[in-house]
Amino acid sequence: MQLRYGFRLYPSVGQRQSLARAFGCARVVFNDALRVREDARAAGLPFVTSAELSKRLTTSKKTPARAWLGEVSSVILQQSLRDLDTAYRNFFDGLKGKRPKTGPPRFKSKRDTRQAIRFTANAGWKITPGGRLRLPKVGDVSVKWSRTLPSTPTTVTVIKDSAGRYFASFVVETGPEEVLTPLTPEVGIDLGLGHFAVLSDGTKIDSPRFLRRAEKHLKRAQQSLSRKEKGSSNRDKARLRVARAHARVTDARREFHHQLSTRMIRENQAIAVEDLAVKGLARTRLAKSVHDAGWSQFVTMLEYKASRYGRIFVRIGRFEPTSQVCSACGIKDGPKPLHIREWTCGACGTVLDRDINAAVNVAKAAGLAVSARGAQVRRGPVPAQRDEAGTHPKPRPTTARQAGIALL
Repeated sequence: MQLRYGFRLYPSVGQRQSLARAFGCARVVFNDALRVREDARAAGLPFVTSAELSKRLTTSKKTPARAWLGEVSSVILQQSLRDLDTAYRNFFDGLKGKRPKTGPPRFKSKRDTRQAIRFTANAGWKITPGGRLRLPKVGDVSVKWSRTLPSTPTTVTVIKDSAGRYFASFVVETGPEEVLTPLTPEVGIDLGLGHFAVLSDGTKIDSPRFLRRAEKHLKRAQQSLSRKEKGSSNRDKARLRVARAHARVTDARREFHHQLSTRMIRENQAIAVEDLAVKGLARTRLAKSVHDAGWSQFVTMLEYKASRYGRIFVRIGRFEPTSQVCSACGIKDGPKPLHIREWTCGACGTVLDRDINAAVNVAKAAGLAVSARGAQVRRGPVPAQRDEAGTHPKPRPTTARQAGIALL
């Protein structure tokens, strides 16, 4: 299976200038190729192929007006054209129903907060014996190696995020991992806002609320940014302070998700969660809290870690009445308002906690999956963690009921 490993880069001042030049050249090539295809579409001409775009790029580099394209590695320019092909492919596949719909490719701007370039094996990049990352026409960049790569990577993507940090992203092939001995056969997880997760064994994991706790600092940083004159150096410095504050929140949330998801995978053979309509909930009055929880990122981690370590991962439909069915006797006694957190079953007299009852009902689906597939399962394909290119369509308005808010 393929996994992505990211490491922090610390380029020097000269290397930052070289990377900025590479980011700019890749962006120009992407925009030029997109403009050629858009002009051809407007004129009713056939779709311009990648081979034709590559030929035009080679010709353009030989002209005096575009001679500066030769100052960077030609590989990243060709990879920029491939990113455009990927964006078009995702757009067309979305129209055909082969994947979730995405918007058509859009022009890139030098003011975009995220910049990225990719080097393939034929670019001549390598990891030096001293532990530095040697990039063509950039130099040997210092890397903070937090762990060892499981295999030799073939490509590296250099990323500059909105906080001005540089990262090297490697996609490597990993072999089969040792299947850990689980402590329990299955567990059901009920995700929420009051508690981030409630487990079927009665454990309640509090929500860290990273964004809520950092709101006061973020507010002051944003106010300082709003007072700066547009286009000034002070505004750029203030924007970086805001971006770094948000990056700290994002990093803390990701670390929490990694630790909790790894614990769930180590301790349980089967994990079941509800398939909540996160996009719909994010358009309600609970939007900030929903984004702060980061359910989608957590569920994605559970899914790919389960595939890696031979666990069973089950998604329960969002319309399953997990909060309406008694986990003791199985009687469905109808929906209940959100303010009712505990009630007594009218059939068997069991006192039920709303969240724990839902988690137990979710766990029963995991138990059925274990019985159907067996204790040891074959590792499935690992889901893609993210794409390098593509845009998303504008969301359509969704009511709270359609978003499944009653299942929280």
